[in-house]
Amino acid sequence: MRHLLGILTRWTVALPIVGLVVLGATWGRDLGAVVLTVVALVLVGAVLAAVQHAEVIAHRVGEPFGSLVLAIAVTVIEAGLILTLMASGGSGATTLARDTVFSAFMICLNGIVGMSLLVGTWRTRFTHFNAEGTGSALATVATLATLCLVVPTYTTSSPGPQFTPTQLAFAAVASFLLWASFVGNQTVRHRDFFLPVTGRGEIINDDAHATPPTARTTWLSVALLIASLIGVVGLAKVTSPAIESGVSSAGLPHAFVGVVIALLVLLPESISAVRAARRGRFQTSLNLAIGSAIATIGLTIPTIAVAKIWLDTPLHLGLSALQVVLLTLTIIVSVLTVVPGRATRLEGAVHLALFAAFVFLAASP
Repeated sequence: MRHLLGILTRWTVALPIVGLVVLGATWGRDLGAVVLTVVALVLVGAVLAAVQHAEVIAHRVGEPFGSLVLAIAVTVIEAGLILTLMASGGSGATTLARDTVFSAFMICLNGIVGMSLLVGTWRTRFTHFNAEGTGSALATVATLATLCLVVPTYTTSSPGPQFTPTQLAFAAVASFLLWASFVGNQTVRHRDFFLPVTGRGEIINDDAHATPPTARTTWLSVALLIASLIGVVGLAKVTSPAIESGVSSAGLPHAFVGVVIALLVLLPESISAVRAARRGRFQTSLNLAIGSAIATIGLTIPTIAVAKIWLDTPLHLGLSALQVVLLTLTIIVSVLTVVPGRATRLEGAVHLALFAAFVFLAASP
């Protein structure tokens, strides 16, 4: 985190600006393969710049507020991508939100948690965290996932795995209130439950020993983070036809587009979580992973519900039987990982095995 306390490096300032320039030059145009490659590289650069600026802001406000900043930023990207692709129509538009949100859930709770566990236990036998805070976060995301992704499969008021307008409104309001309650619990009432801890349960407070960035640097990062997010959403929209055609050309199901989108938007979280685990702050990794999953459902579903007022595309949120199995197994394994308050490399391998199964079955259902 020390490298974030000085003057921002040039590439973190340049890439958000370059992203906006490239977005303006390519928006609404047919692009060749070479230009698309350049746009994709700028897109990845904008994502990495967003990580850096979010971490500067996070260090200024401290944990767990920092994890919340990055989670909301990632959710803005994801919701923007889903809405822009749904608005463009297409054969997979009806299930795009479901596939993307479910992919984000699996990536967060298995991919990010699994990688963080492996990195966190690379030199030690155990990695420690606060089971109280993590358990409440896990209960929240399990409830959100079940309410918004499983229940629509079994409702009978409308044909297909979708809510009626009234049911969608209820799910949207309930999701937002659950997210808001979790944020209040995480940042105000029980903030200590979400701070990194030692093996003896003592809270680790890096903020007391490191000089935070200045207000000027922080506000510059806020402006550049917003620019990065705008660039990421816009450039992803520019490259989305290439993503869809690439998935189709590879013979993969259209649902795999949701996996690609989720992998892209969760890249900042993944990098930050692994960095935290490498520094021995696995609680921060869990805050990022589970907090992003909560924000993905708790904010994306209400956003899409509001957008449905003017979107004619049907919204199929209910998971398939195979996806329900993977979701249920993920929740069970996550509970077993969280309950002891410490985890080993084996738990990391189990989560990564579930993540690999998810990706493989998404490509070959």
